[in-house]
Amino acid sequence: MTRDLDLVFSALADPTRRRILTLLLEDDMAVTDVAAAFDISLAGVSKHLAILAQAGLISQEKRGRLRWCQLEPDALRAASVWMQGFGQFEPVHLDAFERFLAVELAPKPDEPERG
Repeated sequence: MTRDLDLVFSALADPTRRRILTLLLEDDMAVTDVAAAFDISLAGVSKHLAILAQAGLISQEKRGRLRWCQLEPDALRAASVWMQGFGQFEPVHLDAFERFLAVELAPKPDEPERG
């Protein structure tokens, strides 16, 4: 599973690949249509698509003379589950912590003031 997560996060690290995934959220697209949305060569887009496919984020199939790309909806499940593990901790509420410290550090009525 670690290798799969490494591939997914590596693929997602590139902004062009994230934009490709955003395009594919709307619908399947031919490789040439994906390439038309970017100011890079068809070969460059094809390399990005290969990385996304290797990570399992998209699949490609040949339909007639064109190669089509589609988003794999379950591809991010393992990464999402892994990331949710970090959500188990309560967030630190700085305002509440500051109030707690003010109460704890305030001089008690029967204590001399610090200073």
